[in-house]
Amino acid sequence: MPLIDATALARLFEEHHGSLHRFLTRLCGDADVAADAAQEAFVRLIERPPPDGVHRAWLFRVGTNLVLEGSRTRTRHARLLSASAARVPMADPEPGAHDRIERSERHRAVRAALDALSVKERTALLMREEGFSHREIADAVSTTTGSVGTLLVRALDKLTAALPLDPEVL
Repeated sequence: MPLIDATALARLFEEHHGSLHRFLTRLCGDADVAADAAQEAFVRLIERPPPDGVHRAWLFRVGTNLVLEGSRTRTRHARLLSASAARVPMADPEPGAHDRIERSERHRAVRAALDALSVKERTALLMREEGFSHREIADAVSTTTGSVGTLLVRALDKLTAALPLDPEVL
C-alpha cells in the first residue's frame, strides 16, 4: 500500500477539501457533521490510501459513506432518547428575527426536497453541483455513465415538483 507524502497530501487537501465539505454539508444538512466527515475522509486517505491512486471521487465516496454511517447512528440515538423523554436535552429557543425565520423556512423546504430524493439521486445531484464529471459521479454512486444523466434529470424533476415556484420563498 503506497504512502502519500506530505506535499501530495497538502495539495489534495487544498484542491478538494472545500468542495468535499460543501458537498457533504448539502448532503446531510449539517456543516459540523460534514466537517467531521471531510476530516475523517482525509484521515482515512493517510491511513489507508486507495491502491489505484487518489481520485476526487474516492474522497467523496468515503465522505458520503461516513455521513450515511453517522446518520444511522444519530437515528439510533434519537430513537433511544425518544424512548425516555426525561433524557432528551433541552435546546435554546430560536431567535425571533424575521429574516432568520424566513431563512429557516427556505432551508427546511430545500432540505425536505433533498431528503425526499434517494441517496443515489441526492449524491449525483450534489456532485454535479460541485463540478464532477459523469464518470466521477458514476464511480461514486456505483452506476454507469449512461445512467447518470437519467439519474440527474429524475432528481431535478423531483426537486422542481417539491419546491415552491415563488422565488421569494427560496
